[in-house]
Amino acid sequence: MEQNGFLCKDMKLPGGASRPPSPSDFLDKLMGRTSGYDARIRPNFKGPPVNVTCNIFINSFGSITETTMDYRLNVFLRQQWNDPRLAYREYPDDSLDLDPSMLDSIWKPDLFFANEKGANFHDVTTDNTLLRIFQNGNVLYSIRLTLTLSCPMDLKNFPMDSQTCIMQLESFGYTMNDLIFEWLDVGAVQVADDLVLPQFVLKEEQGLGYCTKHYNTGKFTCIEVKFYLERQMGYYLIQMYIPSLLTVILSWVSFWINMDAAPARVGLGITTVLTMTTQSSGSRASLPKVSYVKAIDIWMAVCLLFVFAALLEYAAVNFVSRQHKEFFRLRKKLREQERQRTEEELARQGLLFHTFGLGLASAPEMDATPVFADLPPGLGYYDIRRRFVDRAKKIDTISRAVFPMSFLMFNVLYWLTYKVLRHEDVQLKL
Repeated sequence: MEQNGFLCKDMKLPGGASRPPSPSDFLDKLMGRTSGYDARIRPNFKGPPVNVTCNIFINSFGSITETTMDYRLNVFLRQQWNDPRLAYREYPDDSLDLDPSMLDSIWKPDLFFANEKGANFHDVTTDNTLLRIFQNGNVLYSIRLTLTLSCPMDLKNFPMDSQTCIMQLESFGYTMNDLIFEWLDVGAVQVADDLVLPQFVLKEEQGLGYCTKHYNTGKFTCIEVKFYLERQMGYYLIQMYIPSLLTVILSWVSFWINMDAAPARVGLGITTVLTMTTQSSGSRASLPKVSYVKAIDIWMAVCLLFVFAALLEYAAVNFVSRQHKEFFRLRKKLREQERQRTEEELARQGLLFHTFGLGLASAPEMDATPVFADLPPGLGYYDIRRRFVDRAKKIDTISRAVFPMSFLMFNVLYWLTYKVLRHEDVQLKL
């Protein structure tokens, strides 16, 4: 009796009764040398292409790295196709689970991951491989893999960004005339129920599609799945945004410190500037050196600008508060120049006498100086000094309102732009 290309012999029990073949006898006959099966030849050779149905089960998803722009995941990759040469009727079971060592004895699709950076098989405690054949010749091949896949990222909205990472499954050697990959109709991509990502939320919907590749060697089948990831910014709020916000607020404390306490105000200003510089450097340590500006860069740059402006504000306050000394130095200089001009004029007229106590009530040069233009003549030392000190205090008073209001306006624009407007644009693209 000949069945499906295999020569079958009845098994005889003592007394002449026949018994069903044992699994060992069946497999020896199914894939033995006498069967004529050649694993080097695809099913339906010279006929229609082999349709391979794929689905994946994601066991773990993590290690999404911005610096190298890749992600790591552990999956069960399942492929199913029909090989008529493996159909059987002699054995009563609907399906047979074969030992992984028999993989080399049958034909398998040459699937590979097009955007793979690295991959590992698992063999603890044995090879994590499943091979199952059915009566109609269907073959189920499942294997556990740990993959590192490339994921180009757009970090303009970092850390309020959403990323789309792709997994591409492609045939390496068989063109579409011989092999076609397709996704399973139901449950093509499954995710473990307890899957949790540290920084991202993996959305339930996945984008299944085709990515047929055209090379010089032909057209090759390719299928892909897109994973939509939304970053959770709780870590960045705690580690970057809130500390930098408090540093900016701390720099405003100098506006309430007496202007004569130069060491306190200068020390506070320099400390806040250095702190912001350190925080800004730390925010870029875990990011790639991209050529565009990210959301975190804008935040850190503006915070650094505010604390630096607070330090410059005290420089302006200190400069204005000391202008009375410049005023009296300039007035003394002008008086001396006027006295010398008067003596030279008298000397040219032949009058040789010395004058004492010569003074000027005012001088055109001093009146033309912008800093002193609004000072009335005839003021005493303490009145003039009080005028300049009041001007300096007024700068501090104005800064106490201008700096917080400006920073508040920046926060409104910043969070409105990145959390509302740009977030909606990203959702529309997805």
